[in-house]
Amino acid sequence: MAEQKKTGFSSKIGLIMAAAGGAIGLGNIWKFPYIAGENGGSAFLIVYLVCVALFGLPLLMTEFLIGKRSGKSAYGAFRTLSGNNRWQWLGWLCMLTALVIMGFYFVVTGWCFSYLVEAVNDVFGGFDATAMTAHFQKIISNKPRMLLFSILPVALTGAVLWFDVNKGIERLSKILMPLLLLMMVLMAGRVLMLDGSNIGMQFFFQADFTKITPHVIMEAMGQCFFSLSIGMGALITYGAYMPKNQNVVATSIQVIVLDTLVALLAGAIIFPAVFAFGFNPAEGPELVFVVLPAVFEQMSFSWFSSVLFFALLCIAAITSTISLMEVAVAFVCEASNNKLNRHKSVLIVSAVVLVMIAVCVLVPQVFTIFDEVSACIMMPIGALGMAIFVGWNLPNPNGKGVLSPAKGAKRVMGKIYINALRWLVPAAIILIFLNSLGIL
Repeated sequence: MAEQKKTGFSSKIGLIMAAAGGAIGLGNIWKFPYIAGENGGSAFLIVYLVCVALFGLPLLMTEFLIGKRSGKSAYGAFRTLSGNNRWQWLGWLCMLTALVIMGFYFVVTGWCFSYLVEAVNDVFGGFDATAMTAHFQKIISNKPRMLLFSILPVALTGAVLWFDVNKGIERLSKILMPLLLLMMVLMAGRVLMLDGSNIGMQFFFQADFTKITPHVIMEAMGQCFFSLSIGMGALITYGAYMPKNQNVVATSIQVIVLDTLVALLAGAIIFPAVFAFGFNPAEGPELVFVVLPAVFEQMSFSWFSSVLFFALLCIAAITSTISLMEVAVAFVCEASNNKLNRHKSVLIVSAVVLVMIAVCVLVPQVFTIFDEVSACIMMPIGALGMAIFVGWNLPNPNGKGVLSPAKGAKRVMGKIYINALRWLVPAAIILIFLNSLGIL
């Protein structure tokens, strides 16, 4: 993997922007708001922030640690660190998880690009929520159109990955991430000017502990894992490209702060707009594609608001597809002992992904299966495996030297981290797993 190190990230900020971009995606802007809307707004947010600190941060650190220590992608990282093949299954699971997610994620990204084109052409003019519902169903049932718009982001993602990491992923991430944040701040500022937007802000930010239920806790824990893209090896791959002098803990905190900031901005955009025009925040998955376009049509400068929102949605989606596809590309390069170079690996992975996209578009049931299996089974098992691997196999029994030789407070924090991986994180993942299967 020496070649990957030479073509890794050239700067600390480049890795942070790329890793944050990989975590930030439709999970933050599409899924987070509607899950929060269905689960009490501020109640969900409180539990979510706790879950990010208790479970998200240790697992994020774990993936970075595995990649940086091994210098390899998910394929070779576990074998290198363990010295045997007993954990090789976990590397294969990461790659398969990324592929399964790409199968349906590129289709949803295709919805975003399709809506961006329609927003630019002002197709939504005069549509109310009922008309938007019918239009959404019409769009996603148009299979030739969906194939075309799903192939477009694959081509864009492949074009970025065609170049070395520092010339492709890093360079684009330094542009797209600041642009995404700027667009979200502008959008939030625009929405907060609406009459009645304060009700939406209260719904999302005014603490209401009475609405915290076991169901809300389970949903928040699950969203934490999905939003941070944990359990599929993307951050292991980026960790392998990490500059040697970059601190794993500091980088993990910075990535989580950016990821959470985007989720908060998404809520600050969506809930004030929804409440200002009397819509239901618990509309579910259609909140972004049905309710928001109808909301924009009732706002002044509706065309600009609609175009801006779907443009930022497309940017968020692409930053995630880049990290997803890089998992598989790095895997193919490494599994072939670098006999397949980056260009050939990109072409192979793109071809496989196109087949999976076609199946998801043509057979909607497969789309649902891919979504549920990856989120409810594959990602939790991957995260659980990584926690057990680092918590019980990588460090010395006393936790010394897990992150780096340390004394004093750092040594204490290292022990807290290891014990969280050994006990707290596995317990949380098992609860999420049982809940997602309907057992709890």
